[in-house]
Amino acid sequence: MVTPESIKASIAAGLPCDHLQVVGDGQHFEAIIVSAQFEGKSRVQQHQLVYAALGDRMREEIHALSMKTLTPQAWRAQQA
Repeated sequence: MVTPESIKASIAAGLPCDHLQVVGDGQHFEAIIVSAQFEGKSRVQQHQLVYAALGDRMREEIHALSMKTLTPQAWRAQQA
């Protein structure tokens, strides 16, 4: 079974993150991903980096993943 922890581990293994949070019920998952790798990239390009980190899991195991991707600067501004 897919767990938030296993998704988090896969993302962290493939993408350096300053902050990474994944929650879900086994079917639907939500992630907040903060990475310097997102700097200068469009939202689509940011999501593609996350999909690349998840690899085949996105096609085979994970049915619904909603994500919020942020640069460290945007994350800090949001937390203020």
